[in-house]
Amino acid sequence: MKQEDEKYKRYIKILESELVPAMGCTEPIAVAYAAAYAKKVLDGDVRTVRIYASGNVIKNVKSVTVPNTGGQKGIAAAAAIGIAAGRSELKLEVISEVDGEGIEEMKRLLAEVPFEIYRMNGSCALDLAVELLSQNGQSKVRIRKTHENIVLVEKDGESVLKVEEELDNDEGYGLEMKEIYDFAMCADLDDVRAVLQRQIDYNYAIAKEGLKGGYGAAIGRVLLDTYGDSPENRAKALAAAGSDARMGGCELPVIINSGSGNQGMCASLPVIAYAEELHSSEEQLYRALIISNLTTLYQKQFIGRLSAYCGAVSAGAGAGAGITYLLGGDYKHICHTIVNALAVTSGILCDGAKPSCAAKIASAVDAGILGYKMYKEGHQFYRGEGIVSSSIENTMEGIGKIARDGMKECDNEIIRLMLEE
Repeated sequence: MKQEDEKYKRYIKILESELVPAMGCTEPIAVAYAAAYAKKVLDGDVRTVRIYASGNVIKNVKSVTVPNTGGQKGIAAAAAIGIAAGRSELKLEVISEVDGEGIEEMKRLLAEVPFEIYRMNGSCALDLAVELLSQNGQSKVRIRKTHENIVLVEKDGESVLKVEEELDNDEGYGLEMKEIYDFAMCADLDDVRAVLQRQIDYNYAIAKEGLKGGYGAAIGRVLLDTYGDSPENRAKALAAAGSDARMGGCELPVIINSGSGNQGMCASLPVIAYAEELHSSEEQLYRALIISNLTTLYQKQFIGRLSAYCGAVSAGAGAGAGITYLLGGDYKHICHTIVNALAVTSGILCDGAKPSCAAKIASAVDAGILGYKMYKEGHQFYRGEGIVSSSIENTMEGIGKIARDGMKECDNEIIRLMLEE
């Protein structure tokens, strides 16, 4: 792949558009973003809030702490802080600049204003709308497919913005594994340095914060205290600690992947941990991160951004691919690492964003590392053994069909059980 090719430039743009900062779990942040935007459009004081959300959005907002809310959880809290103190121009960092006055206004809204929450039905897993009513009028903002993709802005029943697009068939970027590897090997580091260094800085900072303890179930701290400081365990612990902090409402931003902070941390922090242990060069670390991030995105194009399939599984396999490169593996090693890892962990369910995500991340990273060690020792999972197919491409497509089609009813049952609780 030559640097002047359009395909090369497209890969740069993919990294730049996907590896962006977000503060807090991206589903509640998307709710806050829509609410803040709707408030900007509305005339008058908010009297009623109506929130419409797909089951997957509801699932991922229900149990996670929203940053800058004083420990509040849930859709109503996310919408309230967006209305009270959100800055819509900051998009996924919409509630990064909340002060005490904003928190008090959020509390007043939650106490005095009705928040009506409705589940949306449809084939788009990431779909939400926030409608605000005042004594003077109405506003509505709808987000679909990606967390900052506003497709409708409405004021007093009239469309201010309406985007016509086909969103129900999300086929991703059309990535190919061999192209990912070729791009990672030939990329001019000056083209990717800023976006990758930001990922290193942001995600390492929140992981260190998570290791201090006090967030979630402290999975990262438990791993280090129990199993020691081997490179394998530290790789798992760093990724888990980042999730501990993020799910626990830490106000530090993370760099996301596939619209997910947990996946962004899972794809990057284990690679960073191994690069430290191996004293890898800056170039090696950057190329490993290209592999891990794009491998994660490659898998998600078959699966979709939200489903009953845990996204940490994809990111853990991506991390395994990046680590394989750092340990001297070539393209063949990387492909077998990914398939081996997915054969182990593809059964992990997504039952929403919450503290246990950190433990799932640790398991996914462990599978990624095991996938490489298996192949290095001459062992692998073969075609016909469960979901493993004849090639990495066919295996990915099969997993995508399981996640998108086969697990639809499973997803509905998970959401039903969560809403009953």
